[in-house]
Amino acid sequence: MTPPYQDLSRFTMPENFRGRPGWYVQLWWVVEALLFRPSPQFLYGWRRWLLRAFGATVGPGVVIRPTVRTQFPWKVSIGEHAWIGDDVVLYSLGEIHIGPHAVVSQKTYLCTGSHDPEDPSFPIFSLPIYVGAQCWLATDVYVAPGVTIGAGTLVGARSSVFKDLPAGKVCMGSPARVVKDRVTGSVPAEKNEHP
Repeated sequence: MTPPYQDLSRFTMPENFRGRPGWYVQLWWVVEALLFRPSPQFLYGWRRWLLRAFGATVGPGVVIRPTVRTQFPWKVSIGEHAWIGDDVVLYSLGEIHIGPHAVVSQKTYLCTGSHDPEDPSFPIFSLPIYVGAQCWLATDVYVAPGVTIGAGTLVGARSSVFKDLPAGKVCMGSPARVVKDRVTGSVPAEKNEHP
């Protein structure tokens, strides 16, 4: 007989896990579907207002695309002039803190929640994610629960971040590792220049 790796009939949601009543969660999902996602791309102020209306902390000048998905906005904090790209998922079962002037590029997934694989009742938990000021998470980066990414660090495309990353580095891979220091003041030469 197979051991009970997961007995989902025993799963229970922890009290106040969502941080708001069920009706309020459903209201946000309706607002996101009907007012946030269909909004024209240039209406950044409108989307900032909607997120703030549902408890998010959103700084001035934040650029957030209409295709961004936010599970529970009241658990999200985005610093001034940060950019949140197309199809980013802010899976905010726990708190997500994005620092000022940070860039979270398209298709990136910030995941604050998971389940305990050693308990057959499959209990859910959340841990916060911190993305430091002036970080750049390139396209399709996955960030796991409980991770802190230090200020100014660049995480390369399609990397997976399972552990904290230090400040001021370029990191790549799955799992992401430090590749080199992030250097300022230089502009890369154009590739494949034609006369």
